[in-house]
Amino acid sequence: MRSYLDFEKPIAELEAKVEELREVAARDGGVSITDEVLRLEQKADQALKDLYTTLTPWQKTLVARHPSRPHTLDYIEALIEDFTPLAGDRVFGEDEAIVGGFGRFRGESVCIMGHERGDTTETRIRHNFGMARPEGYRKAVRLMETAERFGIPVISLVDTAGAYPGIGAEERGQAEAIARSTDRSLGLGVANMSVIIGEGGSGGAIAIATANRVLMLEHAIYSVISPEGAASILWRDTAKAQDAATNMKITAQDLLRFGVIDQIVQEPIGGAHRGREAAMTRVGDALEQGLKGFAGLSPEEIRRLRREKFLAIGRAL
Repeated sequence: MRSYLDFEKPIAELEAKVEELREVAARDGGVSITDEVLRLEQKADQALKDLYTTLTPWQKTLVARHPSRPHTLDYIEALIEDFTPLAGDRVFGEDEAIVGGFGRFRGESVCIMGHERGDTTETRIRHNFGMARPEGYRKAVRLMETAERFGIPVISLVDTAGAYPGIGAEERGQAEAIARSTDRSLGLGVANMSVIIGEGGSGGAIAIATANRVLMLEHAIYSVISPEGAASILWRDTAKAQDAATNMKITAQDLLRFGVIDQIVQEPIGGAHRGREAAMTRVGDALEQGLKGFAGLSPEEIRRLRREKFLAIGRAL
């Protein structure tokens, strides 16, 4: 059953009418209402297109968090062949909020990792809603170091509200683990590409998103803090989250203009949650094209390009 966001209610009503007419036609075989169904379907499609071309930053935030959006494991299943996962950080244990391993992406060996939110109550709890603990980031460092040792490019998929702020995580060195993961990403001698596929929140996202090229889905968000968190700090009122989302410039369109990201991957009309296969294919195409640009480059050249990219952010404004 399709899940609708609050601002999608007009679309929900139109599509409900379409389904109702179809049920009537199926029940009363002699009644022909094909033309009416077609008219309503066209009206719903146009309304959906109009709505999604004028989304506000807060509406994009809700879309980025939609539970039916493809998650990291969905992308791995769709894009990676012969995937072999790696578990554990060799320090404390396994953190399933970050999943990763090695496989083949369109004929080439890659290392792939990303935040996994889960899509059922059971899996969301197991993956801690995509909020990684220190062992998750230390596992990411393990993956990156192994990839560099064998000259394998790294792909990271970002989808987290932020690193887990629990007491145990802080006791085990959350900030240090994030810093080391960020440092390892920046210093890799192999090409790395990152895609913000949903919500990119704070250092928990940056830890695996400091890449040669940073891509972002059209309706994803990327920010130093959530709109609710910013509103609670600035106005002491989380109800002002919509104002915060607008002022924070967290959308892909804003971040491309500022040079924080390098490319926007267009989503199907209605968002990635409505066209999951098409969205994942588009991400795969963008990754394939991006990785080709680093073929034949030396580790020193790859590091130089990455360094220049991040030093240039904001300088042209």
